[in-house]
Amino acid sequence: MIDVTPNIPEIVAEVGARFERYEQALIDKDVDVLDATFWNSPHTIRYALHENGYGFAEIHAHRVARPPGPGTKERRIRLEILTLGRDLATVNLEFKVRGKDLIGRQSQTWVRFPDVGWKVVSAHVSTMGPA
Repeated sequence: MIDVTPNIPEIVAEVGARFERYEQALIDKDVDVLDATFWNSPHTIRYALHENGYGFAEIHAHRVARPPGPGTKERRIRLEILTLGRDLATVNLEFKVRGKDLIGRQSQTWVRFPDVGWKVVSAHVSTMGPA
């Protein structure tokens, strides 16, 4: 039987640390860290505000073209990490969009692969009007 125990503390800490590393890499435009966060596969998907990345190669191309800087996040509203067992996690972030009357939403699905460790296999960023 597969273990889907929710939120084992050390697993939440592992995923949380990787998420924070990714967030800092967005600010720093550290493409090496951004690329290392995502599964290097044609099956990986990232929907962003202004592009869709189907497969690792497209996601990488968008990362290289993106200008450095603090990006769209002015401040965090809510961060939720859910781990199921030791090898699957979701991270969901709600944030205030910088300079606009919008709320941003970011979600990531993380999988721990035996050969490469934790990787994002699917990600999505969108905005909505204020609550």
